[in-house]
Amino acid sequence: MKQLGGIFVSILLSIATLHAVDQPKLLSKVTPLPVQLSGDFQFRKVKLFLLDEKALARPLKGGQETGKQGKDDSSQKASKSKYAKGQDESIQFERKYRLFGAVSLLDQRQRVGNYFDFYWRTKRPANLTVRLEYRQEKLHALVQGRELYYPSAKGNIKSEFAILGDDYFDDGAVFAWRCLLIENGKIVAMKRSYLWQ
Repeated sequence: MKQLGGIFVSILLSIATLHAVDQPKLLSKVTPLPVQLSGDFQFRKVKLFLLDEKALARPLKGGQETGKQGKDDSSQKASKSKYAKGQDESIQFERKYRLFGAVSLLDQRQRVGNYFDFYWRTKRPANLTVRLEYRQEKLHALVQGRELYYPSAKGNIKSEFAILGDDYFDDGAVFAWRCLLIENGKIVAMKRSYLWQ
């Protein structure tokens, strides 16, 4: 019985450790770091999604957005092409995915904001920190940052960041960002938005 209890405690600790890795740490001050790019590390893909408050006002019904029911004119028919329909469906899926489980309006408000998914790769084991540096509309040039730490990272990894709820409503949407892979206090890989300077 004691062994079973010990196994249960170790499982809970490992789950808590995994959960702690996924929670970004908000930086009080973003300090510049030296750049020493390496071919052992690279960003593969970036997925950005903005769930704004206007999206909450447009309810989904049966996978399609509801709107005024009326006559179809030529512009509406043209917008219902296969490509546009497929694109709308993927965006609607992302919206449903991000709002899953948010029942009340308060829950939904806490999910509104910018979502960042970074897919990156490392060819060798390394202790890496992934840092998202960003600027928001109402704060202008102020650079903020969030970090995730990955001890002994190797292979393909996905890092998720989100600026949601009050952070989004108080300071505005993110308009410029850059994501860094940091090893031993040096930037070894970087991906940035067009507006980042």
